[in-house]
Amino acid sequence: MSNGDIFVGEAIGTAILILFGAGVCAAVTLHHSKARAAGWVVIAFGWGFGVLAGAYTAAPLSGGHLNPAVTLGLAVDTGEWGKVPLYLLGQMVGAIAGAVLTWLVYFAQFQANAEESAALPTLGIFSTSPEIRKPVANLITEVIATIALVLPILAFGRNDGIGIGQIPGQDAGIYGSGISILLVSLLVVGIGLSLGGPTGYAINPARDLGPRIAHALLPIPNKGTSDWGYAWIPVAGPLIGGLLAGLVFNALY
Repeated sequence: MSNGDIFVGEAIGTAILILFGAGVCAAVTLHHSKARAAGWVVIAFGWGFGVLAGAYTAAPLSGGHLNPAVTLGLAVDTGEWGKVPLYLLGQMVGAIAGAVLTWLVYFAQFQANAEESAALPTLGIFSTSPEIRKPVANLITEVIATIALVLPILAFGRNDGIGIGQIPGQDAGIYGSGISILLVSLLVVGIGLSLGGPTGYAINPARDLGPRIAHALLPIPNKGTSDWGYAWIPVAGPLIGGLLAGLVFNALY
């Protein structure tokens, strides 16, 4: 994979991931949306489909990491760190772009929301926030949920009987096969349903930080705070989780 392929693949794939994920949050949250109040199950499946679409799109170019925690876990396992900054850059650019696209899709709804007598906060459309603000507990939740994501992803290539990133006849990246991308999307749905309650399951630093930056910069009327005091947890927790998953996989598999 060339440097250009890695950057473009990660940027486009992550943008699609955020467009689907932030899009379903906007659909469920905002006034005058046909999916208004559809609920947590819809949000979990929306994010899962975002992983499905983004990873399939990115896989031929970059392998479809779409997540710094996945990139970190893979680097810890393989010892290959040279491309890590490029992956992270593509993921952050894509995450911001996906958030901007979501804002454009729901532009009229954002405007209408600000005009309501009870305007709804908009940060939750873009980034996560805890139900109970306890930094240590919130951090532990994100670490555990990210391990539950990254460790199975690292194992998929081995389950297919081939090394991670070594796909006969094609370059499907870390997943081992196309069916594994579908399994990862279902894994994300499961994490959302089972582990997402306390913090909203960032499990991806780019997924939270990129849209949070976009939320802070976009001219969303009556948008409220971007909650920078909490922003370090959905970055640090997934990075720690990705690191631990890589270490465990390297030691045991």
